[in-house]
Amino acid sequence: MATVPGAAATPGGLDTWHLAAYRRRVWRIVGVMGTIHYGGSGTTVHIEDRALAHLKVVISTKLRRGESFTLSWRHRDDEERGRSTLWLHPAIPLRFVFDNSEPTTLSREWIERLADSANSSGGIMLVPEDISPTAEAERS
Repeated sequence: MATVPGAAATPGGLDTWHLAAYRRRVWRIVGVMGTIHYGGSGTTVHIEDRALAHLKVVISTKLRRGESFTLSWRHRDDEERGRSTLWLHPAIPLRFVFDNSEPTTLSREWIERLADSANSSGGIMLVPEDISPTAEAERS
């Protein structure tokens, strides 16, 4: 991969310029935004509708089994830099609101990747449907 002059390397092997480009491509808003309303404190999380539909399947399955776990995601470019994590528990109220009135067609592969991460010690890490960080680094 060619590096951009003046761009520092990151732990994942991408220089800072390519990492920023990756994040812009991965987290750009490609559709309407849905919302997770969590707990009684009014916590809201805005996630693209298609991603939210896939998360809903995995989250609902784990909560139906009585399992607690975390959900983590990187902030979008238009938000404060960083990442966030929620602790999800069956006793804490949770509501999914979709902006699009039509349900999306679900990807079995994406659901399986999210479910695999949900069963890890790190909990669900919201990853893009078509790009994983490892595949992106190998392609560059």
